[in-house]
Amino acid sequence: MKKIHFIAATMWFLLGATLARGDDAPLFIPQWLGAQYTFVDQHQSPLHSPYSGPLSLRPQGDTERSHSFGAYFGVALPARLQFYFDVEMFKGEAVSGATGLGGFANGDVVHSGGGALSKTAYVARRYLRWTLPLGGDMQTQQRGQGQLPDQEGSHRIEIKLGKMAVSDDFDKNRYADAARTQFLNWSLLNNTAWDFAADTRGYTEGLMLGWINPAWSLRYGIYRMPTQANGTQTVTSLRRARGEQLELTLQPIPDGGVLRLLAFRNIASMGIYDDAIAIALAHHATPDIKADDQPGRRKYGFAANGELPLADDGNTGLFARAGWNDGRTESFAYTEVDRTLSAGAQISGKHWGRPSDIVGVAMAMDALSPAHRDYLALGGDGFTLGDGALNYARERIVEAYYNLALVAHLTLGPDIQLVHNPGYNRDRGPARFVGMRMHVEF
Repeated sequence: MKKIHFIAATMWFLLGATLARGDDAPLFIPQWLGAQYTFVDQHQSPLHSPYSGPLSLRPQGDTERSHSFGAYFGVALPARLQFYFDVEMFKGEAVSGATGLGGFANGDVVHSGGGALSKTAYVARRYLRWTLPLGGDMQTQQRGQGQLPDQEGSHRIEIKLGKMAVSDDFDKNRYADAARTQFLNWSLLNNTAWDFAADTRGYTEGLMLGWINPAWSLRYGIYRMPTQANGTQTVTSLRRARGEQLELTLQPIPDGGVLRLLAFRNIASMGIYDDAIAIALAHHATPDIKADDQPGRRKYGFAANGELPLADDGNTGLFARAGWNDGRTESFAYTEVDRTLSAGAQISGKHWGRPSDIVGVAMAMDALSPAHRDYLALGGDGFTLGDGALNYARERIVEAYYNLALVAHLTLGPDIQLVHNPGYNRDRGPARFVGMRMHVEF
């Protein structure tokens, strides 16, 4: 029955989209907001590996291809309400099964659900959005994914309720925010120390409240946590488990630099690394963080995120992120990183006569808390890491990409990455990744 309802809803949106593709947004008529296809062909070279575990990068190397498809719709409703509905599909695999790194090399494969989920179409987002103007100028919002064409107040209240990605509204960055068009590595897409609520595909259900102003904005979000680390199901009761974040965005000069300051807290059935280690030592066994899961455990952290436009109407600029979490409780939803620092640059091809081309260069450094590294050193597994042992060192990542605009709506470009101490293990690596990405977007 659920499948029938899904098919019927999708057909209704597709039919309505053919009727309304102008710049207006008539009430109750579905609007087609965009579609995309992204192909990534990525090769991981062989690496030095005196030992490996079940979640290590494959020492012999690997080559995989991934495909993601998306179609995005919206409906204008009365009283400044809007409804958004996105359908996506993922095909293919990630090199080394998307394990063995804190900052994994292909950020688009998060939508595969770890390779264990169906390869058929799924609903990515399904939410209501409401805005309330508070005065000031009315601004024209252009059609785009998650945005119906409309007039919205520069000072406004914004509310979103339903299924979405937490990163749709938090930790945004103009230069490092989308694996399909910018950096591929997870550590350059979001603040990896921010263990935000999500199911295996990267989505969850929740509520976002925003107070938006030209020079500053304040957002609060509360979302369902997964039932287990990297799980496909989310907890239904926010009293039992939830992920909360509060973010202040500062932009004192229009089109100038932006600083975002974020704090988060997760409550879920999580394990504690020191407890798992103590139990294992007492029983002469390998520590198992999942066996220590108990409801009501808390994890908290902080993140900072900045972007600085330099030239070319902002298409050339710099960015940086820094993040920290307590590292005491189990890494649960995004990846296994407890501290992170990243910085990079985007350069417009205008400087060599190709204004639609883009070059990106960045580096990131990820680290673990003492308890987390001790757990892995004793042979414990997380959900992305597990070499069977650990000679700890910070994971260091360098990435560069070039987006070549072949024709309108189509880009093609190489991507290269070098990772020292993959999985925080000095005994292994370095790991090298070479990829080719094709992206089509309408």
